[in-house]
Amino acid sequence: MKTIIEPFRIKSVEPIRMTTRAEREAKLKAANYNLFALKSQDVIIDLLTDSGTGAMSAEQWAAVMRGDESYAGSPSYDRFREGVQALMPFKHIIPTHQGRAAEAILMSIFGGKGKHIPSNTHFDTTRGNIEASGAEASDLVIAEGKDSTSLHPFKGNMDLEKLESYLETHGDSVPIVMITITNNAGGGQPVSLENLRAVSELAKKHGKPFIIDGCRFAENAWFIKQREEGQQARSIRDIVRDCFTIADGMTMSAKKDAFGNIGGWIAFNDDSVAEQARVRLIQTEGFPTYGGLAGRDLEALAQGLQEITDEDYLRYRIRTNEYIIERLDALGIPVVKPAGGHAVFVDAKRWLPHIDPLHFPAHTVACRLYEIGGIRSCEIGSVMFGRQPDGTEKPAAMELVRLAFPRRTYTQSHADYLVEVFEMLKAEKDSLKGFKITKEPNLMRHFTCEFAPLAG
Repeated sequence: MKTIIEPFRIKSVEPIRMTTRAEREAKLKAANYNLFALKSQDVIIDLLTDSGTGAMSAEQWAAVMRGDESYAGSPSYDRFREGVQALMPFKHIIPTHQGRAAEAILMSIFGGKGKHIPSNTHFDTTRGNIEASGAEASDLVIAEGKDSTSLHPFKGNMDLEKLESYLETHGDSVPIVMITITNNAGGGQPVSLENLRAVSELAKKHGKPFIIDGCRFAENAWFIKQREEGQQARSIRDIVRDCFTIADGMTMSAKKDAFGNIGGWIAFNDDSVAEQARVRLIQTEGFPTYGGLAGRDLEALAQGLQEITDEDYLRYRIRTNEYIIERLDALGIPVVKPAGGHAVFVDAKRWLPHIDPLHFPAHTVACRLYEIGGIRSCEIGSVMFGRQPDGTEKPAAMELVRLAFPRRTYTQSHADYLVEVFEMLKAEKDSLKGFKITKEPNLMRHFTCEFAPLAG
């Protein structure tokens, strides 16, 4: 069938307030042109992030009612741990309130001044936690991962030659090897099982723990099943287990591929490392059987981990992104290909070549999408990654607008509306001028910095 249908029925709805363009222009100016500063009720379609914004199922809401809120030893933790270990067979499963808390704990153990930590591409909070510890974050994605036009099926893969050289060059200053699946900063692109195994072997060869940032593990497994030789007849759950069996640990934002509105975890096989993590968890998050989460959240995550590997759902989710990319491509709007798992990525560097990267073309597109159609998106470019640890500015490898779709939240008509807004933006895109930053914090500036439009 050509028509994409949502593989679920809608049982509960919430209203969207329909604003005018004049209202939105005033709201954005009052927010100092930072889309994070907008109030959600002033957004028509919110594609800022897929983190914690999805709709929970009837079974998840039923599980919420089973939540045991005991401070220690809650049976909700046991069900949560069993749900995680059914997919990621690590010895120690330690809950946190979200993924960046897991990253902070990881860096309290492995980070520090003089350390070097490689990945395919570190995302914003991962990089922020690494750099806050004094360590250096390095991105070693394959060349195709930086080319939005490349049709390589696994553009999130780590460059194995670069990783080998990195490990030989930095030696003892490399405490761990990381990889993120899917590769968010590179367009939601997957990592092959073959590449994961090769990275694991290289890490083992050099005596380094291999850590997976697994927040979109099910989407990554879907791409492996569809694109990797010899994987087509296998179940998503078996592919997921293969991905994590070869790792020494993981961090997880359960606000993505666990259908959670909050939550995360960190996991290890090593007893000593896990003990260090638990001590830090107690200092910053809570007792190890709740880790900053309510029992009801643990129950919802346990159920969500069962639902996320449903192939009808994954097929619908990926096909929705493919559909939007096909429509935008037909309009001549440059997009990252092939379609990623959780979002559509527009290549603003190619679409707005007249705007210097350090005048933030992707942020410019994102602002105008909101003004025209009330769509909130996210810049992944030189606002997010341009400032270097020494305070200088360097254009990011790509200038992307990420349109991240919350899970089970919007329908086909919302996708068609998005395409129409882009069609309107196309008519005026050559007149856009770019922005400058007028105020910014020291780390992860994109969340709270302020902008001003450049004069015409």
